[in-house]
Amino acid sequence: MYEGLEAFAPWLERWELEADGWPFGTPYTRSLLLPVRRDGRAAMLKLAGNAEEARGGALMAWWAGGGAAPVLAQDGPALLMARAADPDALPRMAFQGRETEAIAILCETAAALHGHAGEPPCELVPLRRWFRALEQRAAEGGLFGAAWAVAQPLLETPRDVVVLHGDITHANVLDFGADGWRAIDPKALRGERGYDYANLFRSPTVAMATPERLQRQLGEVAALAGLERERLLGWVIAHAALAAAWYAEDGGDVARALPFVTMALAQSAA
Repeated sequence: MYEGLEAFAPWLERWELEADGWPFGTPYTRSLLLPVRRDGRAAMLKLAGNAEEARGGALMAWWAGGGAAPVLAQDGPALLMARAADPDALPRMAFQGRETEAIAILCETAAALHGHAGEPPCELVPLRRWFRALEQRAAEGGLFGAAWAVAQPLLETPRDVVVLHGDITHANVLDFGADGWRAIDPKALRGERGYDYANLFRSPTVAMATPERLQRQLGEVAALAGLERERLLGWVIAHAALAAAWYAEDGGDVARALPFVTMALAQSAA
């Protein structure tokens, strides 16, 4: 008998689920997850730890498997979705020297999500609001100021506005076997589609982030996604600086988070 299942008990009973592993949590969102089975099918039960995570669950249900993990049930903070066959496939692919293949999968997944028509039944955060932390840091000048000078015109002149996942990375697009490659953990944003492609430049390891890699991937992603290379680079700079601003808010060592911003700005100036 597994311990620590009290929080999941109402959903285990309501959806006739059987625990199939130990519960675990996510460090930043405080969501709880539990591997389960329903009618013998492997699934994952997630209890949202905050409003952002709950919005993401509602968005997953709205996508109905179109680029996102298949959702079996969703109600309030609770989300029951299919369990990935190989959750570490994309990072492993990158480590094995098959990163061009991984990038193509990420781009294809983002395009599938963006192609979903209609209006989701949840609040979407405007991209302008999403960048509030970077805007506030811009007053400090330095790299934050330089990055905000790139981000601000992009945010004020959006193109191809769609429902955004908000966190398309190697860790959030998983192999679901027969169901294919699908995304998890969306942030439920609305804005220019190019922002979702900027997310995928985050390396599985810091050591993999080099100027040569960035230059190569800018060309690959721009071609696959049908984006202007320079505008895509602008989104890469903006997102990297935003991530650094969040890191600073959490009390982290900002000096460790800014090298990629420096590298991307150098590409812009070249």
